[in-house]
Amino acid sequence: MTTPETFAARVREVCAEQLPLPADGHTTQRHLRLLEIAREDLSLARLAEAHFDAVAILAEAGRAPIPGAIYGVWASEIPGKSLTLTETPSGLLINGTKMFCSGAGLIDRALVTIAAPDPFLIDLDLRTRAGTLSIDTAAWKPSAFALTNTATVTFTNTPADRKDILCERNWYLTRPGFWHGACGPASCWAGGSIGLVDYALHQSRSDPHTLAHLGALQSASWGLHSVLTTAGNEIDADPTGSAAAHQRALIVRHLVEQHATDILTHLGRAYGPHPLAFNEPISQRVQELTIYLRQCHAERDLAALGQLLHSR
Repeated sequence: MTTPETFAARVREVCAEQLPLPADGHTTQRHLRLLEIAREDLSLARLAEAHFDAVAILAEAGRAPIPGAIYGVWASEIPGKSLTLTETPSGLLINGTKMFCSGAGLIDRALVTIAAPDPFLIDLDLRTRAGTLSIDTAAWKPSAFALTNTATVTFTNTPADRKDILCERNWYLTRPGFWHGACGPASCWAGGSIGLVDYALHQSRSDPHTLAHLGALQSASWGLHSVLTTAGNEIDADPTGSAAAHQRALIVRHLVEQHATDILTHLGRAYGPHPLAFNEPISQRVQELTIYLRQCHAERDLAALGQLLHSR
């Protein structure tokens, strides 16, 4: 059983690595390293992917990360729950509530989206502002991802420095790297899925029914590697093509979600309830993967992809 202390230490160890930046000529290597982190542990991957995404965002903004700091990206936007940035005689202040803040209390800094009065992304030192942040992890009900401290965070007159605002308004969503970065979570979905294939490959059951599912599982694993490799090569060949990047990211996320869903289905049909009920690591991985996959917007993304294809 992983303890919070062991988990936090492993997060720092992994985040100390230097991953290639998206579109720097080694994007496939980046995708496959994220896959391997998730193959090890999906909770670890959830925090590590956000850290490496933040590092890439900072690089695109012409900034370097603070040495040794663990970053997150708190960019979830829920209608009616957006953060506001106001200017007062004492400086800039952030107020409001943000959900899905992974790593709350664990990470050192976060790139946080502000919706009003204009959309901005700001780099916040969470340690020095801890007294103005209220972290609520009670709203997170499942045991899945419990170690990631995914919280609802309330900002109350949280001070902000103008120098920490990254570039101009709307930059976060319109920069070329936004859609390249969208392949990062998909790489983690793939790795979490392949961890289930690893389990299946080490089981002894060899009846034809199980073997047929095993063949399907390995085929899906090959497909996941192929999608991420192809996407990485295409990104490096066209690093600034925003339209192509948007289309590619939607395709990658759809294909990975489909392969991962197939893996969940074949695993259950091959081995029944036993690993879900009596194998804690597999049960935990299935729960976490199921939640993580819902970052794919399913038919909404497919409709957006269809619109892109229809209008080109």
